[in-house]
Amino acid sequence: MQFFVTGIGTEIGKTVVSSILTEYLQADYWKPVQSGDLHMTDTMKVQSLISNPKTFFHPERYRLNAPLSPHASAALDGVQIHLSDFKLPQTSNHLIVEGAGGLLVPLNNQELMVDLIEQLQIPVILVSRNYLGSINHTVLSIEALERRKIPIAGIVINGEPNPATETFLASFCQIPILFKVEHFSEITRETIAQFVHRLDLKLFI
Repeated sequence: MQFFVTGIGTEIGKTVVSSILTEYLQADYWKPVQSGDLHMTDTMKVQSLISNPKTFFHPERYRLNAPLSPHASAALDGVQIHLSDFKLPQTSNHLIVEGAGGLLVPLNNQELMVDLIEQLQIPVILVSRNYLGSINHTVLSIEALERRKIPIAGIVINGEPNPATETFLASFCQIPILFKVEHFSEITRETIAQFVHRLDLKLFI
């Protein structure tokens, strides 16, 4: 199984969700574009949260210095991102791919993150966070994926519970909510392992 983890915006919780999915499936992990935080990349964060010995961490295709959108950070580094530069890592294992920002984040002046997802041709797991306006952002993200006929495996809800929002999304979007990630008092390898131990995703087995 291969999944692309994207979010309805930035700072939504994609990396924590990617850690959970990677640990649950004992999957490989790949972050195609890391923009900023090269001293503590998302790959490093996931590595620090994984317990299983099976996961292999594939190197990023682009490592950009500035914490900006990929197109702006690449320009500062004197490079240009091209969709043709991206190929899924070769592996016989499951694979979790984590995007940068939301779907319409620019990779260059013509192409967006959603164009990369479309090229890779793997299903999406969409991370949504409960906040005022999140319904709008979630539905817009789903419409952007459906417009390109990109399959959506499910939604993950991050943050404090909001039953009204979650009920609406499940009913209106007709896409399964795979699981919910409520507030962790501390995000560690142990808390991720405990969460995964309680998780039951028969859809993926």
